[in-house]
Amino acid sequence: MSFTDLLIGRPLASFEDKEQRIGASAGVPVFGLDALSSAAYGPEAALTILIPLGAAGLVYIVPITAAILLLLVIVFFSYRQTMAAYPGGGGSYTVAKENLGESAGLVAGAALMTDYVLNVAVGISAGVGALVSAVPQMEKHTLLLCLVILVAITIVNLRGTKEAGAVFMIPTYLFLGTLGGAIVFGIFKTLVSGGHPRPVVELPHVKAASEAIGAWLLLKAFASGCTALTGVEAVSNGVQAFKEPVVQNARKTLTIIISALLLLLAGIAYLVHAYGIAATDPGAPGYQSVLSLLLAAVAGRGVFYYASMGSILLVLCLSANTSFADFPRLCQRIAADSYFPRSFLNRGRRLVYSEGILVLAALAAILLIIFDGVTDRLIPLFAVGAFLAFTLSQAGMVMHWKKQEKVNRPAMLVNGLGAVATAITICILILAKFLAGAWVVVLLVPTMVALMVAAKKHYDRVEAETAMHGPIDLSGIQPPIVVVPIERWSRITEHTLRFALTISPDLRAVHIECGENVDSLCRKWAEEVQAPARAQGRPEPQIDLIDSPYRFILQPIIDYLLKLERDHPDRNIAVVIPDFSERHWYYYFLHNQRAKVLAGVLMLKGQRRIVVCNVPWDIE
Repeated sequence: MSFTDLLIGRPLASFEDKEQRIGASAGVPVFGLDALSSAAYGPEAALTILIPLGAAGLVYIVPITAAILLLLVIVFFSYRQTMAAYPGGGGSYTVAKENLGESAGLVAGAALMTDYVLNVAVGISAGVGALVSAVPQMEKHTLLLCLVILVAITIVNLRGTKEAGAVFMIPTYLFLGTLGGAIVFGIFKTLVSGGHPRPVVELPHVKAASEAIGAWLLLKAFASGCTALTGVEAVSNGVQAFKEPVVQNARKTLTIIISALLLLLAGIAYLVHAYGIAATDPGAPGYQSVLSLLLAAVAGRGVFYYASMGSILLVLCLSANTSFADFPRLCQRIAADSYFPRSFLNRGRRLVYSEGILVLAALAAILLIIFDGVTDRLIPLFAVGAFLAFTLSQAGMVMHWKKQEKVNRPAMLVNGLGAVATAITICILILAKFLAGAWVVVLLVPTMVALMVAAKKHYDRVEAETAMHGPIDLSGIQPPIVVVPIERWSRITEHTLRFALTISPDLRAVHIECGENVDSLCRKWAEEVQAPARAQGRPEPQIDLIDSPYRFILQPIIDYLLKLERDHPDRNIAVVIPDFSERHWYYYFLHNQRAKVLAGVLMLKGQRRIVVCNVPWDIE
């Protein structure tokens, strides 16, 4: 077994695609980790904004969470309808493009890609944050841990969707079991104590209020808490990853994900208020995540605490899988419309879009390095892209129902309500988070759209220029003039000339004189090339000697070829270049690479009538 097979797995044939599809049980970890893991950082993001209010801020976490849950329910019903209308895995890009126009589709696609990249960075950094909370000594290694985890997740996803689902299933359900169990136990203790439970581990002192309560601060907290909704659209983007019946399995998966998320968010908000748990400053000494404080308050710092924190760490880190499942599919759809490099259309050895996975990993690594792996610095950038895609998708669905012969008014109402609710939320997000970093997304999305439009124009221009109308033109066809640059007479030269003579009898060798004696080369050319050709009745290949007093090699050859092209406007020029082919890469440093440079320069110059052909010589 090769190292690649061991690392990524054996290659999968195209006909094995259906075997790689997943059911609802595997769909939850593949497409739901982003949404489920947001229970770990969404409430904390809102509580972090409320820190200046002190203990008074805890009063508002319940109504803020209630507003977020209402929005989540609206978006849930909207996406259930989207999956039924677009069983091919429409997602925001396809829905917006087909119903609102190409520009709206590109904006939705750019917003989604931004969200997916940020999800990887936020999820991994939040997971490492959970680890640091449990083991503070690891804080100085935060960035390194983030990058190591990113590499591991990338490798798992390169192995394929089915294997990723199997790998992530245990930590996903362990997370739901431990955190859900802690919430149920905490609610039980709260009810038994009359609404005032006593924490098992003493909680940090809540700082005194340093700011008055205001509507703007509450809106900012709501905007930060809305990061809990990111990932809801993932199932609708990847409907075709499910087994038959695809829509039913996708809907079942989405229902499980949203139901679990609703219970987690509601339970966390209730217990945070009941126990009086306030957020600590992220990145500051002694920082602990809200979930770490909550678990310690409910169950203490025993085996259950560490098992729960471990599951949270795993799920937060693995939540990046949602992006790895959807980002390559989105890139593939955009590339199919020629707005992205068409190499994103290619499926790798494990039937996944490997290039999209690698690009996503690289972009996430850059973000983690820039922000030093601290979650709170990324949160302001996070939800803007997701909610922009939500809004365009729901508005597109309204137009979809409107265009049907029989208008489905209830469905239109649901999607219309979703569009209005998410549009209002996106305005709040931009206003609340603009100076905190949302301006980056506001500028990034139009920039990405401009790049996609430029790619489309390029492909359209190439298509127009290369389009063929009519049969092949067989008039005026002549064999090309073949030119072989040679350094000396050798087996490599003989090997190259033999191949060149199969192309055309009109062959010319060219040698650059740099002050050396060329009489020996001319004598050998006459004896070893021209004489055998004359004996067989073939045209005698000529050799052109070009003087180069300043010892330039490439430029005289280029000038010679360009002049030959100008002098023969009705002929093609075939440049046959001998080239070393080494078995080991390190031997390449022992040879000049003029052949490769010459081929590259000739591709850029000329009038499209110079054809370059490399003839390799294998060095044993």
